[in-house]
Order: sequence, then structure tokens, then C-alpha cells
Amino acid sequence: MKLTTKGRYAVTAMLDLALHGSQGPVSLADISARQEISLSYLEQLFSRLRRQHLVVSVRGPGGGYRLSRPADDVFVAEVVDAVSESLDTTRCGNKGDCQKGEKCLTHHLWSDLSDQIHQFLSEISLGDLMRKREIRQVADRQNRKHSDDDSDAINTQRLIDQATA
Repeated sequence: MKLTTKGRYAVTAMLDLALHGSQGPVSLADISARQEISLSYLEQLFSRLRRQHLVVSVRGPGGGYRLSRPADDVFVAEVVDAVSESLDTTRCGNKGDCQKGEKCLTHHLWSDLSDQIHQFLSEISLGDLMRKREIRQVADRQNRKHSDDDSDAINTQRLIDQATA
């Protein structure tokens, strides 16, 4: 089973939001920079996540997004489902017409696998992921890199300002 980019990016972005949401609304630009996901792609994903009531947008200065409920109450399967990502491992889209209109020999095996994957992801919350030491270490590394990139941008702007003065 291979989850496509849409589902992976949605889960990654939501986990980033959960990790940084305690400091207030999180901008998609910040998520984009930390996770190296296109801003326009994030806008599309968050439009779907907002329609499914997983996130709330906050307008104005300092605006961005926040989770609509606690991270422990947002499950990975919900995020994947919200972006219309299929967890189907059958060739036929679980229609049962995989072999000239009939079920193939292994249809039930692959259908059961899809169900197991969905059940597995339904039992993992963003809060569960946030508590994993390995995830916190990666988030700390990304935060340091993002902070360093911001410092570089500020220093570059100072040089430009000095050169034009």
C-alpha cells in the first residue's frame, strides 16, 4: 500500500500545525518553509481540511490556522479522508469488478488490507504523534533550520537596505 503525496502532505502539515499551534495561529507560509511543501498546494489541502472542520482559519495580522479541536481528538485517518485520499489497495476501487466484471481471486484480501490500514490510522491521533521523541527531534531540527533561514533573510535585507542607502 502506497499512500499518495496528497495524504502524506496533509498529515505532515496537520502535525506541523499541531506542534506549533500552542503559540497561536500558524501561517501556511511557515508550514511551507518548515516542511518544504508548496504554499499553493497547502492552500488547496487546507481548503479541504477547513471544509471538513479539522482546522479553523484566523484572519488578520498574526492570522493563520489552528486545529478545530485538541490534537488528541484529531486522527490520521480523518486527515487522509478529508483530502479525499483513497486507502484502497484493490485494483478495482473496491467495486468487485476487477476481473472482467467479477471479483478477482484476491479481491477480499486487498479489501481487508484497506480496512486494516484505515483502522490503524483511525487509532493514531496527532497528539500520539506529537508525543513521539523522534518526531519532536525532527521538529526541533526543522525549527532551528527555519529560524536560521529567517535570520539569513533578515541579514540579507539589512545588506540590501545599507546598499541602497
